[in-house]
Amino acid sequence: MAITKTLKQLLAGAAISLAAVGVASAEDWKFAVEEGPGDVQTLYAEQFKKLIEKRTDGKVKVTIYTYGQLGNENDLTELTAAGAVQFSNASPGHLGTFVPEVQVLSLPFLLPEADAPKAAVLSNSKALYGSLAKDFAAKGLKLFTIYPEGEMIWTTKKEVRKPADLGDVKFRVMTSPILIEQFKLYGANPVALPWGEIYGGLQMNVIQAQVNPAFFIESAKFHEVTDHLIYVGDVEYTTTVVANADFYAGLSPERKKMLAEVRDELQQYILKTEREKNAAAVDKMRKDNPKLKIVRLTDAERDVFRKRAEPLGQKLVDMVGGRTDVILKELKADIDAAVKTMATN
Repeated sequence: MAITKTLKQLLAGAAISLAAVGVASAEDWKFAVEEGPGDVQTLYAEQFKKLIEKRTDGKVKVTIYTYGQLGNENDLTELTAAGAVQFSNASPGHLGTFVPEVQVLSLPFLLPEADAPKAAVLSNSKALYGSLAKDFAAKGLKLFTIYPEGEMIWTTKKEVRKPADLGDVKFRVMTSPILIEQFKLYGANPVALPWGEIYGGLQMNVIQAQVNPAFFIESAKFHEVTDHLIYVGDVEYTTTVVANADFYAGLSPERKKMLAEVRDELQQYILKTEREKNAAAVDKMRKDNPKLKIVRLTDAERDVFRKRAEPLGQKLVDMVGGRTDVILKELKADIDAAVKTMATN
């Protein structure tokens, strides 16, 4: 990977930061997350730290860096690929510029709705941990795990139940071409506004809507400047945990076995944790803003958006190219198999 001037500066800054907290040996692992204290990714990293340090009798120490301490989302991925960080979160909305094929996880109405098959796919899919993992490896990354952070919820100024309701809505999305295409298909006017401008944009009516999991909406106080929470049921917000590929390859068989066990245990932990975190966030938002209206689309209303989104998979394949078509087909097969297996158990 080419080391840019910006990355060199980040590596230097990271080295200073890490030295300041006493990080020196190969048994000191750094874990950088994209979110702040108390958010889902940080809770995952804290439980990871607890389990790793316990199972190694303190021989491995894990230091957690929350958002902003080592740069932005893209910086964390570059630091991990360069070996300055051992583990980091890398979510599809941002990772798409680094590993474009990962955007298959952002496609609406793709993952199973039920928790059991969804967890099975995110934990064990051959498409993800076989085919897609090769694209991570080509960038110096080991795909460690994928887990959900909660259903993506729209915050809107008016009630939305059909595409026509979005005709005059400026809808903030991340700077991802496939997300922009998604909301165009839905009938909205997507706007790639920087994260730091969302609250003010909603407050000043520059934008009228945005989308995030409930815990993130509450943490950012977006419920203070909106009127509706719209549950569309189209996308589960997922994040990947990646490791530096060389670091992981150099671990002993015992360390790799321990990490696999921790990974499996954490899948159950984070499913329960994110559900509780998001439910508590909704309760708090309703308490803070009693006028906030909760809207859950009916199956018939969801089907209208589902049909609108049908061309998106092919649009993604056309945009990204490479092995995206193969990965998407394999992933759909894994999803179908997981749903059938759970239905017969």
